[in-house]
Amino acid sequence: MAIRFILSEYVDTAMAQAFYEKLEGDTYSGNIPDCPGVVAFGSSLRECQDELRSTLEDWILVGIKLNHTLPVIAGIDLNKEPSYEPMGAV
Repeated sequence: MAIRFILSEYVDTAMAQAFYEKLEGDTYSGNIPDCPGVVAFGSSLRECQDELRSTLEDWILVGIKLNHTLPVIAGIDLNKEPSYEPMGAV
C-alpha cells in the first residue's frame, strides 16, 4: 500500500498550475489562478517560486483553520472530513 501525503500532493499540483511573469526591473510575479489571493514576487524566478509556495502553504493552513472552502485541485479535495485508520493499519 502506497503512502499518500495529500497536502504535499495538493501543494505540488497547485504549484504546477502557477503562472509567472517577468516584470520591469528584472523582477518576477507569480500566481495560482485557482487559489484567489495567492500571489508572490521575487527578484529572481526561483525566489518568486519559493515565495509563492510559502504563500500557498500559509493560505491553505489559514483556510483550513477558518473553515474556508478550498478549491478542489486535480481531484484533491481538502474540504472533506478526515477519515482515520485504526492504529493496527499503520
